[in-house]
Amino acid sequence: MELLLTPTFARQVKKLHKNQKASLDKALNQLVANPLLGDAKAADLEGIYVYKFIINRQEWLLAYRFVSVGSLKLLLIGPHENFYRNLKKK
Repeated sequence: MELLLTPTFARQVKKLHKNQKASLDKALNQLVANPLLGDAKAADLEGIYVYKFIINRQEWLLAYRFVSVGSLKLLLIGPHENFYRNLKKK
Protein backbone atom coordinates (compact mmCIF):
# COMPACT_ATOMS: atom_id res chain seq x y z
CA MET A 1 0.00 0.00 0.00
CA GLU A 2 1.42 3.37 -1.04
CA LEU A 3 0.87 6.35 1.28
CA LEU A 4 0.81 9.82 -0.27
CA LEU A 5 1.18 12.83 2.03
CA THR A 6 -0.29 16.26 1.56
CA PRO A 7 2.02 19.16 2.53
CA THR A 8 -0.30 19.98 5.44
CA PHE A 9 -0.06 16.42 6.78
CA ALA A 10 3.74 16.43 6.47
CA ARG A 11 4.00 19.74 8.40
CA GLN A 12 1.78 18.41 11.18
CA VAL A 13 3.85 15.23 11.50
CA LYS A 14 7.07 17.28 11.78
CA LYS A 15 5.64 19.03 14.86
CA LEU A 16 4.97 15.76 16.72
CA HIS A 17 7.23 14.47 19.49
CA LYS A 18 9.02 11.15 19.20
CA ASN A 19 6.48 9.21 21.32
CA GLN A 20 3.60 10.78 19.36
CA LYS A 21 5.21 9.70 16.08
CA ALA A 22 5.47 6.15 17.42
CA SER A 23 1.71 6.12 18.10
CA LEU A 24 1.08 7.56 14.63
CA ASP A 25 3.27 4.86 13.03
CA LYS A 26 1.31 2.17 14.85
CA ALA A 27 -1.99 3.68 13.61
CA LEU A 28 -0.65 3.91 10.05
CA ASN A 29 0.42 0.26 10.13
CA GLN A 30 -3.10 -0.73 11.19
CA LEU A 31 -4.55 1.45 8.43
CA VAL A 32 -2.29 -0.09 5.78
CA ALA A 33 -3.31 -3.57 6.94
CA ASN A 34 -7.01 -2.68 6.69
CA PRO A 35 -7.77 0.62 4.87
CA LEU A 36 -11.49 0.39 5.68
CA LEU A 37 -10.93 0.88 9.44
CA GLY A 38 -11.88 4.55 9.19
CA ASP A 39 -15.41 5.91 9.16
CA ALA A 40 -16.68 7.11 5.78
CA LYS A 41 -17.92 10.70 5.91
CA ALA A 42 -20.92 12.11 4.07
CA ALA A 43 -22.18 15.39 2.58
CA ASP A 44 -19.35 17.98 2.40
CA LEU A 45 -16.70 15.37 3.19
CA GLU A 46 -17.88 12.59 0.88
CA GLY A 47 -15.04 10.31 -0.17
CA ILE A 48 -13.01 11.04 2.97
CA TYR A 49 -12.44 8.52 5.74
CA VAL A 50 -11.48 9.37 9.32
CA TYR A 51 -9.60 6.92 11.53
CA LYS A 52 -9.56 7.55 15.29
CA PHE A 53 -6.61 6.51 17.47
CA ILE A 54 -5.02 7.42 20.80
CA ILE A 55 -1.91 9.56 21.38
CA ASN A 56 -0.96 10.20 25.04
CA ARG A 57 -4.43 9.31 26.35
CA GLN A 58 -6.08 11.73 23.90
CA GLU A 59 -8.13 10.78 20.86
CA TRP A 60 -6.64 11.97 17.55
CA LEU A 61 -8.16 11.78 14.09
CA LEU A 62 -6.51 10.94 10.80
CA ALA A 63 -8.26 11.92 7.57
CA TYR A 64 -7.47 10.06 4.36
CA ARG A 65 -8.91 9.31 0.95
CA PHE A 66 -8.48 6.48 -1.55
CA VAL A 67 -6.55 7.66 -4.62
CA SER A 68 -6.37 4.33 -6.41
CA VAL A 69 -6.54 0.63 -5.59
CA GLY A 70 -3.12 0.51 -3.93
CA SER A 71 -2.70 4.02 -2.55
CA LEU A 72 -4.08 6.27 0.17
CA LYS A 73 -3.68 10.03 0.42
CA LEU A 74 -3.21 11.21 4.01
CA LEU A 75 -4.92 14.58 4.35
CA LEU A 76 -4.91 15.77 7.94
CA ILE A 77 -4.08 14.69 11.49
CA GLY A 78 -4.95 16.25 14.80
CA PRO A 79 -7.09 16.22 17.92
CA HIS A 80 -10.86 16.54 17.56
CA GLU A 81 -10.93 20.26 18.33
CA ASN A 82 -11.49 22.14 15.04
CA PHE A 83 -10.51 19.05 13.05
CA TYR A 84 -13.56 18.93 10.80
CA ARG A 85 -13.53 22.71 10.28
CA ASN A 86 -9.91 22.49 9.10
CA LEU A 87 -10.71 19.46 6.96
CA LYS A 88 -13.48 21.32 5.14
CA LYS A 89 -10.97 24.05 4.25
CA LYS A 90 -8.85 21.51 2.33
